[in-house]
Amino acid sequence: MSAHLTIIQAGPAMSPQDQGRPGFRARGLTIGGALDRTALFEGAALLNQPATLAAIEMAGSGGSFRSDADIRIALTGATMAASIEGENIAWGASHLLPAGAQLSIGGVRNGSYGYLHVGGGFATPLIMGSRSSHLACGIGAVLKADDRLPLGADTGQQTAMTLPASDRFGGGKVRVVASMQTASFDDSTIDRFTATTFRRDARANRMGVRMDFDGEGFATGAQLSIVSEVVVPGDIQISGDGAPYVLMHECQTTGGYPRIGSVLPCDLPKVAQAQSGAALTFEFVDMDEAVLLQSRHLAALKSLPKQCQPLIRDPVLIRDLLSYQLVGGAISATADPFQEEP
Repeated sequence: MSAHLTIIQAGPAMSPQDQGRPGFRARGLTIGGALDRTALFEGAALLNQPATLAAIEMAGSGGSFRSDADIRIALTGATMAASIEGENIAWGASHLLPAGAQLSIGGVRNGSYGYLHVGGGFATPLIMGSRSSHLACGIGAVLKADDRLPLGADTGQQTAMTLPASDRFGGGKVRVVASMQTASFDDSTIDRFTATTFRRDARANRMGVRMDFDGEGFATGAQLSIVSEVVVPGDIQISGDGAPYVLMHECQTTGGYPRIGSVLPCDLPKVAQAQSGAALTFEFVDMDEAVLLQSRHLAALKSLPKQCQPLIRDPVLIRDLLSYQLVGGAISATADPFQEEP
């Protein structure tokens, strides 16, 4: 009998997500899937399993869970408070969740989306080749209390592994390339766009993220004559009020708003993970540099398993052990600490 993970309490926007459903755009369905694809690869590295397996995406806050068998779990993405039976556990790491023990995940401490992975992945039904809930199109649904999710067979055993902390949380610089309508914006508007420090608006979901800012809105004289055409995740549409919207993985398939640029796929997790109010700036790069940056990102994802380290290091495996100061601050077990030395 396969193991199951039962949701005891669910946050407001928890859903199963994987790499999404490519190949259905012509039928009106965008790819969907996890908003932070990097988190999927991190979880796969920590559990030594494929990055194609689904995880639970938690927006803003998590919930509480219980398994009916001993299972391995990994926690990635935005850092959240987490504990097993009241004992705090590390984020960005893998752990053993014993049968019947309660895993509790609280609110985000940085970023916006956290991910819960399980050894073997979730064995929920495949719909059009994916286990992702595409909420905008009515495929699947948000997870709720009492949902009981079947788990796939886990062939791994190792836990207590961790990865170096990522810098994709909290906003920062986002690289973009020119889009279909970039040339229709005059140079002064483009310069103002790249010089503006935007703030991630609270108005954000799996379809898109609005950018808040001070000053005059952005516009192009040709925006009323644009014919609706294909759009993709990462496109930055300029809405009627002059505010930029970065389209995410559940965006529509076509749109008629002018696009001032398009975010590189490797930087899209940074937009997704920016908390409300986080500062973001945009920088244009040419296509050759964009291809190089994306290639480096994919290589970095592939190398994640090699970066995994034990949460508690075995001294036998520490090559530079003698370089550590291991006795600093040592005290006697028998001497009176208040008595002065002669």
